[in-house]
Amino acid sequence: MKQYQELIGRINYALFLVMLFLLPFPQKALRYVGIAWIVSWFLDFRWLHKPLTTNRSPLTVIPFLAFGAWFLIKMLSGLWSPDLGAWGWKMVRYLAFGLLVPVGIWGVNEHYDWLKAGRVWVIGCLVAVPAYIAWMTFVHLHPEIVPYLNVPDCWEYHAGWFDFFSKNISHFKHRLVLDSVMLFGAVIALQVYKNKKQLAVILPVLLLFIALTDSRQAVLSGCMMAVILIRRFIPQRWVWHYRAGVVILISALCAGLVTLHPRMRDVGLNGLMHMRELSYDHDVRLNIWGAALQQPGDYLAFGLGAGQSTAYLTKQYEEADLEYYAKAQYNTHNQYLEEMMESGIGGLLLFIVAWLSIPFCVPKENRLFAILFTVLFMLNMCTECMFGRFCGIMLWAAGMLFALIASGLSFPSRTA
Repeated sequence: MKQYQELIGRINYALFLVMLFLLPFPQKALRYVGIAWIVSWFLDFRWLHKPLTTNRSPLTVIPFLAFGAWFLIKMLSGLWSPDLGAWGWKMVRYLAFGLLVPVGIWGVNEHYDWLKAGRVWVIGCLVAVPAYIAWMTFVHLHPEIVPYLNVPDCWEYHAGWFDFFSKNISHFKHRLVLDSVMLFGAVIALQVYKNKKQLAVILPVLLLFIALTDSRQAVLSGCMMAVILIRRFIPQRWVWHYRAGVVILISALCAGLVTLHPRMRDVGLNGLMHMRELSYDHDVRLNIWGAALQQPGDYLAFGLGAGQSTAYLTKQYEEADLEYYAKAQYNTHNQYLEEMMESGIGGLLLFIVAWLSIPFCVPKENRLFAILFTVLFMLNMCTECMFGRFCGIMLWAAGMLFALIASGLSFPSRTA
């Protein structure tokens, strides 16, 4: 029995490393590895034994329990969901939120080396950069090899490689999730690499790739990295002594990025104020959000049920004569709006509480990553359904494990 557990334990850890490495790549392989990792954890029978990480605080299980309770609400919504097929599809996709609860309670086996795991995540990100650039360059020169790409017309096609890359990268990996993986890679690099020369190579590579995708996430990433770099490279006494100046500098940088980025201007204050006035002249997301908010009384109390938001939106598009939107069956493109539509205001509040609990339940040595993980994910969910893709769910799972389960096996101190 011991030999069996030793073998399964090593396989479980190896699958975890492979999963981390594959996070920036297309999700098909990631899906199978992620499922195999969960299965191997249960086969290791960790849930039958006392946790090995006994020195971690019991508070670290609170976020897992909160997400588990939110998942339970999703399951119960099947009682009033009109389309049980859509409900079942959503439950299968969200199964990780329930399965990770026992992982959060019992922890992981003794083979887990979080320093090594962090480096694997960073290496996967670094390998992905030239891989995507090489592949997208090849496709740009030979678009006929991938016929389903939305290749621009001849004039736009010859306008430049950058436009082609930024417009078509999401066909291989949703760029919001991809940018998030890359940014978390940069954050983890700050934790596991103490050599500033190594960081001087790693950080620009990852940040330039994020800018290359030309997504709204690039704006959020720039704001986040400003905070991270100040936290990492400026002595603490300077940050404290000149705290007012640092706050003004960061605020000005964030305001400049948000104001100057052309894709951020599409979703400005004026557009948000008039988003319920549906029109093809408006930004796509504004029309989607406006359609969802036409009759909020339909779902505020108990929600429509898991998996029902897209069908509800499609009816709203049809009533507003947005035929293209109805044909495309656009989802909410906002995780909070989707949760409110499917679980009601109570489910949305529990979802938010689950996120906000993460930094408060993590020891000091892991709190920086936990805060950045929480803030970035919560910002990303404002413009996209991060859990509409399996890779987004696996990114959440990997982040939770780094921020919480590693509490007893933390990253080396930045000042060590």
